[in-house]
Amino acid sequence: MPRNKQSMDGNTAAAHVAYAFTEVAGIYPITPSSPMADSVDQWSASGLKNIFGNTVKVVEMQSEAGAAGTVHGSLAAGALTTTFTASQGLLLMIPNMYKIAAEQLPTVFHVSARTVATQSLNIFGDHSDVYACRQTGFAMLCESSPQEVMDLSPVAHLAAIEGKVPFINFFDGFRTSHEIQKIETWDFEDLKEMTNMEAVEAFRAHALNPEHPAMRGSHENGDIFFQHREACNPVYDALPAVVEKYMKKINEKLGTDYDLFNYYGAPDADRVIIAMGSICDVAEEVIDYLTAKGEKVGLVKVRLYRPWKSDALLKVLPKTTKKIAVLDRTKEPGSLGEPLYLEVATTLREAGCNDVVQTGGR
Repeated sequence: MPRNKQSMDGNTAAAHVAYAFTEVAGIYPITPSSPMADSVDQWSASGLKNIFGNTVKVVEMQSEAGAAGTVHGSLAAGALTTTFTASQGLLLMIPNMYKIAAEQLPTVFHVSARTVATQSLNIFGDHSDVYACRQTGFAMLCESSPQEVMDLSPVAHLAAIEGKVPFINFFDGFRTSHEIQKIETWDFEDLKEMTNMEAVEAFRAHALNPEHPAMRGSHENGDIFFQHREACNPVYDALPAVVEKYMKKINEKLGTDYDLFNYYGAPDADRVIIAMGSICDVAEEVIDYLTAKGEKVGLVKVRLYRPWKSDALLKVLPKTTKKIAVLDRTKEPGSLGEPLYLEVATTLREAGCNDVVQTGGR
């Protein structure tokens, strides 16, 4: 499928896709995510129509907490709603994120991942912000280049609508968000053609409406509350298949091979890196250099981090693997290992791969 080429950064790529699926954008600026909201605001002001034939309503609040409240309320009212944030801004949204996920509202938070301030402020990149949200119930999809942001961001929106699980769609702040490449862009008609409009109508029919009232935000004691927490399991069990479905649709259109996990390198590699984000493009170049010299090395690129799908990782990991280096992009003081490391360790343990040496690092 031929697509128009355009020079843009990762933020513009994410905003391009987000605009197509968004009816309301609740925003508050924070580096390095601000250009996403700025682009959406400019396009809305110029009259650009989304796939539903409307311009996006942009609402700027006085903090990220307010933006998250706007997103939650707008979703409850039946409007497909999006926001853009990073770092402390994302952390201010966490209380609403629990509610949005538990109420199965289909939003996407586009996050240009950035370090959360600790001993000092750092506006550059790690994944400490998105990792801080892994308990909220949001699914998490990761891209490693501006072209991937363009190609895969629709998966987050399409899977959220059909799978009833909200998504954090993230990529590395500055390293990807501000990297300008000449990339192929989506036509809105192609995005509309892939959208499950029946699921959109079901979401809108579920909106708060005095003509057909429904109960929200009730109070439950512990016995019932925890039964209901378990009741969401089938939705999360089914979600990876929904993500795979839309990745396949995109692969058919683009001739790509995007999957939940993608392997790159020697088919008989004995040493493998597992990572996500912009490191992957760099690692591919190193792998090309080393395999040309006869080294048996490879890389597993993690795309769907939540929900974690163990068998999808094991499917792409070479059977010859003897050593794995899991490279996280955060530091969790006091933990046995960083988040991605622990997921991989559990996967290998449950699969009986006890002879594989696994190390973690940053």
